[in-house]
Amino acid sequence: MNAPYEPEMLDAIASTEAEQALLGGLLMDDRLWDAVGDVLKPSDFFGELHQSIFSTLMVQIIANKPVDVISVFDTMRGQVELKYLHRLSQFAPSFSSMRQYAGIIRERSVSRDLLAAAAEIQDLARDHTIPFETRMDEAAGKLAKLLPDSPRDDWQDAGDGMMQFLEGIDRAHNGEEDFLPTGLKEIDDKLDGGMRKGEVIVIAGRPGMGKTALGMTICENVADAGEQVGFLSMEMPKAQVNRRRVAMKSGVPLHKLKRPERMSDFDWSQMTAAVEKVRLSPMDVSDQGGLNINQVRLKARKLKRRKGLRVLMIDYIGLMEGTDKKANRSTQLGEVSRGIKALAKELDCTVLLLAQLNRDVEKRPNQRPMMSDLRECGDIEQDADIILFVHRPIHIKPDLGPEWKRYAEIILGKQRDGDSGMVLDMQYVGESVHFFDWVGERPTSLVLTKRSEL
Repeated sequence: MNAPYEPEMLDAIASTEAEQALLGGLLMDDRLWDAVGDVLKPSDFFGELHQSIFSTLMVQIIANKPVDVISVFDTMRGQVELKYLHRLSQFAPSFSSMRQYAGIIRERSVSRDLLAAAAEIQDLARDHTIPFETRMDEAAGKLAKLLPDSPRDDWQDAGDGMMQFLEGIDRAHNGEEDFLPTGLKEIDDKLDGGMRKGEVIVIAGRPGMGKTALGMTICENVADAGEQVGFLSMEMPKAQVNRRRVAMKSGVPLHKLKRPERMSDFDWSQMTAAVEKVRLSPMDVSDQGGLNINQVRLKARKLKRRKGLRVLMIDYIGLMEGTDKKANRSTQLGEVSRGIKALAKELDCTVLLLAQLNRDVEKRPNQRPMMSDLRECGDIEQDADIILFVHRPIHIKPDLGPEWKRYAEIILGKQRDGDSGMVLDMQYVGESVHFFDWVGERPTSLVLTKRSEL
């Protein structure tokens, strides 16, 4: 039953005309159900009468029973007058009009729910007996429940699917790329060009290996290409992210940016130019920590609406919360990883999801990451499309020598639609926390000469 509303608000929260036209259309032609069945439910209608009529129509159509004025009246005997059903049957909307009416009805329904949620959020705002963080979390959850949950796409038959496939092949043949390069040639070559929309790419490693640096390198390259990036930094504050961005763009070491008196005139000129580049780049940063999947979804959708969104980076999954605080950690992270995969598909973007490996990797002599090291990260191994492990041998064995200082390995642990298991040679410049393609031969050492020992 609907809550009472002020008369002047009725036009904003209900459309009697759209409801009558849609119900009349179904009474006269049940084939029109295909236009509205995936959009509406009985509670989307404003009054109890229209809710009951739609519910009756829905049950009869799904059961393949005849639908007309008399059959509906007989089923609803005592709930509706026959002359009202005859009045509804005078409407004869087209398929496209039915879809439009369904959209109007759904929008009014969400408006009513939004008003109800706003009232509940007002009550939360006044209740100072509940911790502030809990109130914010509950408020975000109430809003998240209002977001669309109906399927995004209709069924696609094989003929349409093959037509879409051939169109994609034709575009690729003509040089129209369906991927976005990471800007690191070695990685792009192994990913058949780069990152694709709807993919979740996990970048994993132990602390200090450079997983955030690799993710930020890719994000900077994407932003340099003019594509919108969103960076949810739950570990570093914005000031630290900005300092890293300037270091990456300028090449000025971080320790100098922290202590400007150490900077030379050349450093100052490089920094000034980098600041202008960063200022104009399409990358938005948020440093709100402890987000759950509903909050991430809200923030990402907002950025998508305002500016678009091609790549979303989340640093990192271990700092996210579950919506059910009482659930165990594995269940919470499973919810997070599944939600992130669904979000990548919904927003048609690539998600770079950073993950910290468990300590089991440190028990092995070479400490090289394996897929099993992700087991404490929920269902990330199953939900990810691509998994990249960051490994720097000198971080494990400092006696390797100076020639190994900038050497890093990116291990392609998983690729859903391609080969995996390859080890890619990369250059890591720690002073400016930046990854580059490795040039030349891999370094050698008297201490270790076999890759398997690293």
